[in-house]
Amino acid sequence: MIYAYAMLTVSNPDALAAYREQAGAALAKHGGKVETASAEFTVLDGNPDAPNVAALLSFPDKSAALAWARDPDLSDLHALRQSAGASDILLLG
Repeated sequence: MIYAYAMLTVSNPDALAAYREQAGAALAKHGGKVETASAEFTVLDGNPDAPNVAALLSFPDKSAALAWARDPDLSDLHALRQSAGASDILLLG
């Protein structure tokens, strides 16, 4: 199991809502899922630039995560997420 940390600073809530409607199926296509997502945070250390929304995604392995990120059939969906605002995703591991 490998995890990805997604950070979103939302400027277009409608685009994010449209993305969320399709995101689960897109993740599942590559064995991924949303483990948890939240708009509430508690800073434990430091002074990070906190996003509006954060999510922890899981995938069976690194190749599945990369396949999800690079899937040409999902390029419009990734663009929709990016149109919702700043979008950064880090693969952990």
